[in-house]
Amino acid sequence: MTKKNLLKGVVLVGIGAVIYGMLATFVKMAYAEGYTTAEVTVSQFIFGILGMLIINIFQKIKKGNTVLKASQKNILHLMLAGTSLGLTSIFYYLTVKFIPVSIAIVLLMQTVWIGVFLEMILDKKRPSLKKIAAVFVVLTGTLLATNVLKTNIQLDWRGIVLGLLSAVSFTTTMFTANRVAVTISAAQRCLFMLFGGAIIVFIFAIFTQTTAFNFTIFIKWGIILSLFGTIIPPLLMNAGFPYTGIGLGSIVAALELPVSVLMAYFILNEPVNPLQWIGIVLIILAIIIMNINIKKV
Repeated sequence: MTKKNLLKGVVLVGIGAVIYGMLATFVKMAYAEGYTTAEVTVSQFIFGILGMLIINIFQKIKKGNTVLKASQKNILHLMLAGTSLGLTSIFYYLTVKFIPVSIAIVLLMQTVWIGVFLEMILDKKRPSLKKIAAVFVVLTGTLLATNVLKTNIQLDWRGIVLGLLSAVSFTTTMFTANRVAVTISAAQRCLFMLFGGAIIVFIFAIFTQTTAFNFTIFIKWGIILSLFGTIIPPLLMNAGFPYTGIGLGSIVAALELPVSVLMAYFILNEPVNPLQWIGIVLIILAIIIMNINIKKV
């Protein structure tokens, strides 16, 4: 692989991570205007599906019959995998409703050790000492980054539970996305996963939306949320990971963490103390430890 392609991959994954890192702040701003979680997620997924449909149409026009068409089996598997995508959005957006964005993103990043645990179960493979070390670093970083060591800090337990659930569902999404229907285009895979996620989101909206649905969400926040959450980051990361490989790509994708915290700090005025920054650095360090063999890229 040439250095040019490697750099291209790093840039694509990096931009995707930075954009996704901004998402939670926009969700929090939508909440401040009185919109519900159901309205936020439904608008995001509807515009996300429309955007991905347009991208797939353009891809079909440009490449014609050279585009490998998804089979019914591919579609079914991707939609099933996409249900975890819908759950991730629901859990994560509910998390930022109860606790600060800077802490919610730290909980989402628990995918590092949850992924190791899931890999051990599914692949029946004992984790290496390097991965075990990374898990301990993540847990230490989490204690610092969530500020729980300060006796005067009080976090809503609902936010903690929902944050951990978002990490579990996000880990499931990453595992299935890398193993299901990998032979078809990234645009098709994203589209069918969004269909699966939309089913979960719509069911959630039906059971939780107790007031009349505020359709102004589509004008004010829908397009922004879909671009920053369900269209641009998945496409950029799917395009960049083949060039970077999983190891280097995961390190670059960790940019999402500091970007999300910085957005919360500057836009939402959430306080972030030095200990929390140390914790964030430790979590990023753990991701680097787990993917240290980047020479194999």
